[in-house]
Amino acid sequence: MTYDRVSAQYDIEKKSLVVAYVLWFFLGYVGVHRFYLGRPISGLIMFAFSAVVFLLTLVSFGFLGFLWFLVGLWWLVDVLLIPGMAAGRNTRIADRVFGRR
Repeated sequence: MTYDRVSAQYDIEKKSLVVAYVLWFFLGYVGVHRFYLGRPISGLIMFAFSAVVFLLTLVSFGFLGFLWFLVGLWWLVDVLLIPGMAAGRNTRIADRVFGRR
């Protein structure tokens, strides 16, 4: 493979901070941005946690609604973690595409 082709492959696969932040803003409370950034396990945990909090809120007729504070806190902390997650994911993509170890 030529360098131009390898470089193009990296450009296609690399993760955008803008896309990550848009996903975080609109769907971050269910962990979609984590799936995008190659963190499926923590994304699944965040999704499951949000689902459990939602169900508990419904079952308790809103009395356990304060648990959304924990989901929101995780959501807010992620705003600081996204650049590092994107950089790590892009490094792994570059290592794979360019054949580095």
